[in-house]
Amino acid sequence: MSFTIQNVLIPAQHGYETVDVQIEDENITAIAPELKVIGMAINGQNKLLLPGFINAHTHSSEMWQRGLIPPVPLELWIAELYDFAPLNVEQIYLSALGTAVETLLSGGTSVVDHLVLIPGQELDTIAAAVRAYQEVGIRAFIGPLIQDQSLTSGMPTGEAKQNHPAYFRSTEATLELMEEVISQFHRPDEGVNILVAPTGIQLCSDALFEGCIKMSDRHNICRHTHLLETKAQKQLATEKYGCSAVKHLQNIGYLSDRTTLAHCVWLSDSDIDILAETQSTVVHNPLSNLRLGSGISPILKYREAGVNVTFGCDGAASNDSQDLLEAIKIGSILHNITDLDYHHWITPRQAVQMASFGGAKGLNIAEQLGSLTVGKKADLVLYDLTSLSLLPRTDPIGLLILGRPTQAVHSVWVNGKQIVADGKVTTINVDNLRQELFNRSQWDTQRQSQTIPQIEAHYRAVMGLPEGVLGYS
Repeated sequence: MSFTIQNVLIPAQHGYETVDVQIEDENITAIAPELKVIGMAINGQNKLLLPGFINAHTHSSEMWQRGLIPPVPLELWIAELYDFAPLNVEQIYLSALGTAVETLLSGGTSVVDHLVLIPGQELDTIAAAVRAYQEVGIRAFIGPLIQDQSLTSGMPTGEAKQNHPAYFRSTEATLELMEEVISQFHRPDEGVNILVAPTGIQLCSDALFEGCIKMSDRHNICRHTHLLETKAQKQLATEKYGCSAVKHLQNIGYLSDRTTLAHCVWLSDSDIDILAETQSTVVHNPLSNLRLGSGISPILKYREAGVNVTFGCDGAASNDSQDLLEAIKIGSILHNITDLDYHHWITPRQAVQMASFGGAKGLNIAEQLGSLTVGKKADLVLYDLTSLSLLPRTDPIGLLILGRPTQAVHSVWVNGKQIVADGKVTTINVDNLRQELFNRSQWDTQRQSQTIPQIEAHYRAVMGLPEGVLGYS
């Protein structure tokens, strides 16, 4: 399909310019004023065109628990999350649809789904998410969340001796599963990419990481993992390795220019130097880090060191949203309080570049996506500058990033195919999705985790928190 967006505003070096943008098939073929119309003519007047953002880290299935888990730190939060899992395959499908729709309507054209798998139904889980993303038309990067150690292994031991139960699936079986996943589902030409994505050092052996490295190299696919999200994980890494988690991942070869690392809150200056040296990408998830009390990732230090940084929403039970523009706003201005030198603060234009090109670079596709460049794929978002939340007329990108845009996305194209028009997703029936999500859930404020009471005393002890009445409400 070919089309021409006419008289649209795009960012230029010293402000903005009004141009026409030609798209033929999947690619941008020309950007200039007063071009000849090729294919369908689209009115871009009073609209802003930007490359699509990348929601570079989320867990779609968490949608079923959003707004429900109380304010507790990650180690307790995840215990409750898993107490009320697994889901069924149809729920996986519906929550992936919801994640895709919310990402699209907040400026995203790609999503990285660190997908929680239903035990015993792993391939069916992935197939359900793939089906959802392909039906919506968003570009999907699915990293099946894999581990080979049990949940209690994820906390530091302190002075206590602990015996952890074996995980239900062996390292070898997990790696075999991943080979099958890649064989069945890795279809970049169809908009679906598989990543190797061990959950993190807290629940994964070196053997699992090393197997993923070999798989990544063999199939030329990207790597993803959580890294040092909490202070407890930093303490655990010292216990396990006798060095920082970053140094250990460098030693075993996991860090590379094809590696994206979610969170990266508790890193030292020497760790940051390693990320810069290995050209690894940090995915900043500010809302979940605040929601779970994990800390503030030192994003300004990363940028000064030359580390590539992009943004993610994280899962919808730790955020509890998939509003990418909200994550970009908070992830930008949060750091104004971490450095008094305002010359280091993130500008709205820098935030746009981080969310688009930064995400593409981390996924090793910056030659194809991430900027308004002739020859790149047409993953594009058109914003309506007459939307009330983007008025009065000042700086369009400033309004978009620093404001609170609502109903501002007018159109979205992925791979040259329009999947949002006049602010509505055209590929699926969103009203039906809303009804399904409503019908398959219920108001719930009284549930109680069975696992948190078993581990809370130990968590408080190893984290140096005072003894006292345990539990939450």
